Amino acid sequence: MRRSAQGFTLIELIVVISIVGILASIALPRFMNAQSDARAAKVLALNGSIRAASALAHARCLLDQAANPVGACTAAGGTAAMEGLNIPMIDGYPQANTAGIITAAQLNAGTDGLTISAGGAGVNQQITITPNGATTPANCIISYTSPTGAGAPAVIAPPVTTGC
Repeated sequence: MRRSAQGFTLIELIVVISIVGILASIALPRFMNAQSDARAAKVLALNGSIRAASALAHARCLLDQAANPVGACTAAGGTAAMEGLNIPMIDGYPQANTAGIITAAQLNAGTDGLTISAGGAGVNQQITITPNGATTPANCIISYTSPTGAGAPAVIAPPVTTGC
């Protein structure tokens, strides 16, 4: 009695490997763009976080002023209490530095994978946030500028995601 051969022939293996190679060459570019798309989504999410933190801190400051005009948050500066933290304010909005808007938004450069510029504590100061790993960091950025003076709001520029 003759035993039948089991297994694949060399031709069958070559055909399967060729098909897998073709599928991989089609799928790889899609996976390469996934990192860029994820960084762009991160920038958009961070922009929303910065906007919300700025609005909440401003509202807290307005409430403090209405309740006690000489309290911790004044029209010119002071601090606003948010989540047990005192956020330094300028003209009713968080300062453009790590103690101000970054703390209000509860961001952390190390754990969130961000590069955060130094910013400043005065009027018209700017802080920028870029996710680590961006192909062109200058084109994958969020910027927050403290108010230019009394009565002016903080400026949160539209996020740039073309270089993520």
